[in-house]
Amino acid sequence: MTQFVGRVREALRGNRRVDPDLLIGRLNSVQAFLDAADGHLPSDRLVPAHTLVERAAGRLSLSRDHTLVALAGATGSGKSSLFNALAHMNLSPVGVRRPTTGQAFACVWGTADEAGRLLDWVGVLPRNRFARESPLDGDDEAALRGLVLLDLPDFDSVESAHRVEVDRLLGLVDLIVWIVDPQKYADRVVHDAYLREFHRHKDVTVVVLNQADRLSSADLPKVLGDLRRLLEEDGIGGVPVLATAAVQDAAMVELRRLFERTVAERQAALRRLNSDVDSALAGLDELVGPEAPQDVDRTTARNLADALAGVAGVPAVAEATERAYRHRAGSATGWPLVKGWRKLRPDPLRRLHLHTPTMVGTELTPSSEPPTPALTSLPDPSAAQRASLGIALRSVTDSAGGNLPDEWRVAVNDAARSRLGDLPDALDKAVAGTELGVERKRTWWRAVGLLQWLVTLVAVAGLGWLVAGYIVRALGLPRFDYPMVGEVPLPTLGLLGGLVAGILLALLVKPFIRWGARRARRRAEARMRDSVAEVGREQVIAPVRLVLRDYTAARDAYVAAGPPR
Repeated sequence: MTQFVGRVREALRGNRRVDPDLLIGRLNSVQAFLDAADGHLPSDRLVPAHTLVERAAGRLSLSRDHTLVALAGATGSGKSSLFNALAHMNLSPVGVRRPTTGQAFACVWGTADEAGRLLDWVGVLPRNRFARESPLDGDDEAALRGLVLLDLPDFDSVESAHRVEVDRLLGLVDLIVWIVDPQKYADRVVHDAYLREFHRHKDVTVVVLNQADRLSSADLPKVLGDLRRLLEEDGIGGVPVLATAAVQDAAMVELRRLFERTVAERQAALRRLNSDVDSALAGLDELVGPEAPQDVDRTTARNLADALAGVAGVPAVAEATERAYRHRAGSATGWPLVKGWRKLRPDPLRRLHLHTPTMVGTELTPSSEPPTPALTSLPDPSAAQRASLGIALRSVTDSAGGNLPDEWRVAVNDAARSRLGDLPDALDKAVAGTELGVERKRTWWRAVGLLQWLVTLVAVAGLGWLVAGYIVRALGLPRFDYPMVGEVPLPTLGLLGGLVAGILLALLVKPFIRWGARRARRRAEARMRDSVAEVGREQVIAPVRLVLRDYTAARDAYVAAGPPR
C-alpha cells in the first residue's frame, strides 16, 4: 500500500506525465470510497466526490485528442478580444460594459464535427461553435489542431446566472487561463473567489496579464512581480504567468506556444482530473481517521446482553421457571389425596403465557415450519432497565466508534439504534421460543409418583378393610378377626403406614425438588440469555459491524487513492 501511494505522489509531482492507468485506479478508489460511505455519511459531504466520478467518466469517454481550454476573466480584462485574436476571427462579442453575454463561445482547431461530442458534453450551443480547419489556414495553425478554446462569460457579471454558468464550465475544462488586466489584476474577487479555490489545480492553471501594451517597459516587470506575489499568497505560486496584448501579434507568441505544447502533450485532461481527485480527497480527509475495530469487544457485548436480558424480563422468567418446577414436581410427586388442591393454583409459567410445549422429540417434515412462539404476558421493563439499555447502547457506540471521525461515530450510533423499534417483539419471541426445560416430566418424578400411589392404595385398602369390619359388626353378622402384626391389626397398620409413608415421602423429596428447581432456573436463565444475546447480535451488533466494515473499506479506498497534494 505504501509503495502504491508513493507511486501516486511521484506521478502527480510537478509537470510529469500522468499515467492514465494510475489515474483510473485513483478514480476507482474514490468510487470504492463512495460505495462504502453512501448511506452512512451525510450526502452533502459526498457531493463533490460523486460529481468528480461522474465528470471523470464523462471526460474519459470523450476524445483525448482534443484539449479543452477556457479563457476566464472579469469585465474589461480583454478576454473576448484575446479569444478573437487567437482565433484570427471576430467570434465573440467584445464590450466594456457588463453583461456582454451569458453564453460561452468555442473555437475548434480542426473540424467542428470532431469535437462535437465534447462540446455537447460541455454544453456550448451549436450556434456558438466555430472551427479553424488547417487546410484553409495554412501550416501555421496545424500545431494547434485539437485545441478547443472557450470564451467564458464574465465571472463578475451583474447577472447571477452568468456566474453560475462560469462555475459550471470551470468544473469541466482541461486547462484554465485566467485573464487579468493591469488595472484590476489585484481585484480580490478573482483572487478570493477563484484563484485561491484552485490551489490544487496548479498543473492546469495559467495566468495571463493582458493589455500589457498599456504598461511601460519599466512598469511591466513590477506588475508581473506583484502579480506573482499575489499568486503565492493564493497558494498557486509557480503557475505560468504571461504578458499579452490582443492588439499585438508579437505579444501573443508565448501564449500560442504554451497552447501548442499543451495540445502536443495531450496531458491537460489527465492533469485536470488528477487535480480534481486531489480536491475531492481533501474534502474527504476529515471523514477518514484511525483504523476501526473489526467488531464490538466481548465485554461490551456481554454488558449489552445483560441489559437486554433485563428488558426482556429474563430474571422474572427465571424465577417463574423455578416456581413452575416446584409446582409441577410437587404435583407429580405429591400425595395423591391432596393433588387436587394443587391444580387450583395457577402454573407460574402459564400465567406468563410461557407454556410452549417442548420441541424435543417432535419431528418436522421438510415442508413444515417450527411453530411461532406466542407473545408473552411479561411486565413492561422498568425505567431503570430502559436506562441500563441506553447505557449499554452508548457503550457499544463508544467501544466501536469512539476513535472514528464524528460523522462515522454518528453512523455507528445510528446503526446501534436502527432496530430499537423491533427489539421488544424480537426479545419477546426469543424468550417465548426458549426451551425452559420444565415441560418434560422427570423420570424420578414418575417413580416417586408411582410410589405415592402405592402407599396411598395401601392406606385406602387398610381403611376399606376397617370400614368393612365395622359394617359387619353393625349388621350383627358373624364376626371376623383382623390379621395382627404384633399388637396392631393389619388394616390399621396399612392405613396409618400408608398415610405416614406418603407424608414422609413428600418431605423426603422436597430437598431434591428445591435443588432441581434451582438447577432448572440456572439452565433456563442461561438459555434465555443466549437467545437474548443472539437478538443483540442481530439487532444491534450486526448493524454496527456493517458500519465498521464499510468504514474500513472506505479508509482503505482513501489510502489507495493517494493523499491530496
